[in-house]
Amino acid sequence: MDNVEYINKYFSEMKDVIGNISAEDTAGVVNALFTAWKNGNQVFLIGNGGSASTATHMACDLNKCTIVEGKPRMKALALVDNIPVVSALTNDDGWGEIYVEQLKNFFKTGDVVIAFSVHGGSGSDKAGAWSQNLLKGLQYAKDNGGVAIGISGFDGGAMKQMADHCIVVPVESTPHTESLHLAIEHLITNCLKEKIINQA
Repeated sequence: MDNVEYINKYFSEMKDVIGNISAEDTAGVVNALFTAWKNGNQVFLIGNGGSASTATHMACDLNKCTIVEGKPRMKALALVDNIPVVSALTNDDGWGEIYVEQLKNFFKTGDVVIAFSVHGGSGSDKAGAWSQNLLKGLQYAKDNGGVAIGISGFDGGAMKQMADHCIVVPVESTPHTESLHLAIEHLITNCLKEKIINQA
C-alpha cells in the first residue's frame, strides 16, 4: 500500500500549524524561565498520558541541555516521575490531587509550574473532566507567588484563560499537538541556553 499521499498530507498540516503558533507567546515562556534561572527558582513540569512523557522530556532538557560552564544550573523536576508517590496519592486522595500534593512538598515563591495538555483542561471522558489535576497545579502556582505556564493544543482550553503564559498549538489533533509540544520544548530549552550564555 502506498502511503505517500497520507504522509505528505500530514507533513503539510504540520507546516500549516507551525505557522500559526505564536512566537510572542513562546518568547514569554522563555523569558519567564530565564527569570526563574536568574533567581534560582525551580521549575515543576506536569502532564497526563503522552503529555506526561513530554513533561519528563522537558525536565531532562532543562536540567542537562541548559548547562553553561561557570553559570548556575536550572532546577527542574517532572512530578509524574515518582510512580510510588503518584500511585499512593491516587489511591489515597484521587487522581485530581497528584500534582498539588507534590507541589506542597517543594514549591517556593517564584517557582514555575509548566503544564502540558492537548485540550488545555477542557472536555471530558469516562473518568470526568480532563486534566483537572493540571489546572489545580497551575492554580497552586498562582496562589503561592509563582508562575503558571500552559502548553496546550486545540483552542487552549481553560489553561489559556488561567495561565500567566500559554503557548497554544492551534489544531484539533492529538498527534499533531503532542508532536509539536516536543518541538516547542526543544525550542524553549535551546533559546533559554542562548540567553544564559549571553547573560552579562
